[in-house]
Amino acid sequence: MSKINGIYAASMSVLNEDLSLNVAKTISHSEQLINDGCHGVAVFGSTGQAQLIPVSEKIRLLNELSTNKFKNKFLIGTGLNSLAETINFMKISKSLSFNRFLIMPPAFYKYGHEEVISYYGKIVEAVPECEIVLYNFEKLCGYKFDVFTVKELVRKFPKQIIGIKDSSYNIFEKLRLKNFSILPGSESKLIQGLKIGCAGIITATCNVTAELSRKVYDDFVKDKSTSHYKKLCDVREIFEKYNLISSLHSYYSTKDKIYKNLLPPLSLLNQNDLQDLEKKLN
Repeated sequence: MSKINGIYAASMSVLNEDLSLNVAKTISHSEQLINDGCHGVAVFGSTGQAQLIPVSEKIRLLNELSTNKFKNKFLIGTGLNSLAETINFMKISKSLSFNRFLIMPPAFYKYGHEEVISYYGKIVEAVPECEIVLYNFEKLCGYKFDVFTVKELVRKFPKQIIGIKDSSYNIFEKLRLKNFSILPGSESKLIQGLKIGCAGIITATCNVTAELSRKVYDDFVKDKSTSHYKKLCDVREIFEKYNLISSLHSYYSTKDKIYKNLLPPLSLLNQNDLQDLEKKLN
């Protein structure tokens, strides 16, 4: 087991006009983020519309990605509610030599901490040679991890539970575990997190801020001035005024119209909001 450290983008999925996944463009988008400074990329997270993309198209991408020069820099989101489908998807990923996964508890249903421990236990039992980054985002799935539950999962499965993406922000300031990666879900938590021992970030807006985020991270590690950090936080704040997926695709679509394609019920920003976004970013 090894820690995940640094700047990770929650990468976007690029779609064709018929709303099928454009595998080549999605991979090249992720490659560009790494070239721009990201230590790695999470594919098929919430930013990548994972819950809306068919499993068959995800597998098609993984097949192509399995020979990529950046293969070891990818964290694979499952984005599935079904336990059986999650396990099957992980087994297919494992057959292609991917073993790091970003996994959120199922959405819609109400459950507690004991049930969550059982859920991940079933996954580990079925796919023991995996490394899992927990995905803590109550806004999306209705469940919020607490410190005790994370510690219990690590105690039970120390080789498999290797980190947490904290987008609910109730974990990263409180939890400390050896050889465990804590990664807040926003650039605005980057310096605060690094100061208290977090490993980095996994965020949607790194699709835009990859180079700037990496500079701020490297400056902190080298004990240099982090004078660019305010700019980084300002950019994040601007995107957060809108739905992140909508605003990111709208921003990119001004340069390449293929980014206009979004799976319903997602949609682009209206023209006034897009103009406001561009004005503030400029």
